[in-house]
Amino acid sequence: MTQVTPTIEIQVDSRKVLDDRLNDAVLGLQRLAMTAGTHGILLTRHRPGHYTAALSDQVPFGMTRELVH
Repeated sequence: MTQVTPTIEIQVDSRKVLDDRLNDAVLGLQRLAMTAGTHGILLTRHRPGHYTAALSDQVPFGMTRELVH
């Protein structure tokens, strides 16, 4: 059975807005992660102002990791 994990795409031009959006994304994903207890959160910077936040089985539950492409 394939499980779909949510990915939140974030595109901004302002550092303040970026911080707010990243915090909101992490809080929402933390709530989802608590239901299964198997995934951590991966924040990926694709380029300046463009990020994704997602649950990941590559990140231990209870952890948040950052990746820069």
